[in-house]
Amino acid sequence: MITASDIFTISSQKQFEKTALKVFRFQHENNKVYRDFCDFLKVNPQQVKSLQQIPFLPIQFFKSHNVVSNTSPAEVTFTSSGTTGMVTSKHLVTDVSLYEESYRKGFSEFYGNIEDYVILALLPSYLEREGSSLIYMVEDLIKLSNQPDSGFYLHNHDDLIKKLTDLDESGQNVILIGVTYALLDLIETFNNKQSSVENEKKVLDNFGQKTENLSKKHQFQLKNTIIMETGGMKGKRKEMIREELHEQLCKGFGVNAIHSEYGMTELLGQAYSLGEGVFECPSWMHILVRDPEDALTYVKDGKTGGINVIDLANINSCSFIATQDLGKKNPNNSFEVLGRFDNSDIRGCNLMVL
Repeated sequence: MITASDIFTISSQKQFEKTALKVFRFQHENNKVYRDFCDFLKVNPQQVKSLQQIPFLPIQFFKSHNVVSNTSPAEVTFTSSGTTGMVTSKHLVTDVSLYEESYRKGFSEFYGNIEDYVILALLPSYLEREGSSLIYMVEDLIKLSNQPDSGFYLHNHDDLIKKLTDLDESGQNVILIGVTYALLDLIETFNNKQSSVENEKKVLDNFGQKTENLSKKHQFQLKNTIIMETGGMKGKRKEMIREELHEQLCKGFGVNAIHSEYGMTELLGQAYSLGEGVFECPSWMHILVRDPEDALTYVKDGKTGGINVIDLANINSCSFIATQDLGKKNPNNSFEVLGRFDNSDIRGCNLMVL
């Protein structure tokens, strides 16, 4: 029996690999969808001795099957976003405490004590639907921060601008986590307000009025705030390469780096980037990069391929997921996300239809 303690107390790569192999055998035995997939590949679990030999379930299976490794009822079902008529992923979580322990420990590992921060969330696309795992996580982090100023914002950009400015000027540590397009919208709202202020300043100057403090009223030069982007453009804006996007966000918020969160409906773990788009995993997650032409082989560090994620927090669903993301892994096990496969069906991954 594998417990939460086995997963969240991993302290070495050797321990991770040993636990991952145990999880693989457990899920092969208890998860029919995953077992059928492995059988189709003619994989004998007793012959799997390394991470590279473990089959990774294509993430599309979460759209067509109930991917579970036990018979307990789902405590919560997380669903992915999608346009009308699109088939969305569903993740049946039979023990939501595993998710809570995963994101709480993950946050602490990268950022320290949650109570040191005010958490502000600008996540309109997620707030406007049900079943978002991101909203579940952020809502809990807001509560755990124990800060009365923490909270969600939808389209009330003026209120958020004032809150951000006031908190930052007071010296309060803040994390603003936002869907990417909404962060750009917020900067545009600020720029429009700034233009209005500058016009007002010119008018008052003409009448000899004092205006030295006027232009600072709505100006972003954040010194104590972390900007964390997540979720992409959601069809609201044209997609941008990371370097261009982060340059705009850094300039717009007056910060030196943009942080990012890498998570998805089908995973209970999150990786974080503290800048430059380089992500690191918590101790219960690991990344492998598969050959884009052959899903059963792997490329060398520094080469681009499909991202495979091992997330041991997924003990009750499937811990071995072949995502639709393109990326590359660095020698120190950090990784970068470079884009997505052009087609929704990944070449080499649709090996069977159950």
